[in-house]
Amino acid sequence: MDTMDKLAAQVGETLAHRSLLLVTAESCTGGWIAEAITSVAGSSAWFDRGFVTYSNLSKQEMLGVSGATLETHGAVSEAVAREMAAGALSHSIAHVGLAVTGIAGPGGGTPDKPVGMVCFAWAIKDPGNEKLAIRIESETRRFSGERKGIRRQALITALERVIEMVDVARESHGILPSAQKRPGCTERVAR
Repeated sequence: MDTMDKLAAQVGETLAHRSLLLVTAESCTGGWIAEAITSVAGSSAWFDRGFVTYSNLSKQEMLGVSGATLETHGAVSEAVAREMAAGALSHSIAHVGLAVTGIAGPGGGTPDKPVGMVCFAWAIKDPGNEKLAIRIESETRRFSGERKGIRRQALITALERVIEMVDVARESHGILPSAQKRPGCTERVAR
């Protein structure tokens, strides 16, 4: 089992233990995060859906990313990643959302936004208020290597931070259940 598989399984254990669901919004990773997640047997118990929004139009139509945000900050920005994560949560039943947008190369980089620049956002909403994103964090990383290596590093970073964010949110804010069923939810059958 490689690093990605182990990490995806750890994300699953973290979310399933707390009866939480994950949604992904991916641009530069092109659905690779959702693929890693769904390679874990039983992932339907903790994964709701994934959005692959490669174009700016798809980010707007599927996730509600503002045209003004795209115009002001560009598609590869923390501002857009934050709107992608919030939009993914608002278009799903998940409690935890992650978003990734970046420049995997080999072309497309600029001096301000070089190849390897990837922006991430993670959002968690209160299980008691399904419409409210109560915490959104974002960060930008610069990875080196070939296109596939950059995308792989982005996938690993995205999943590692899901685990960290869920643990911190529960411990410091008491906002997430520790190990209980979601109210009003039935068991989900693994597919």
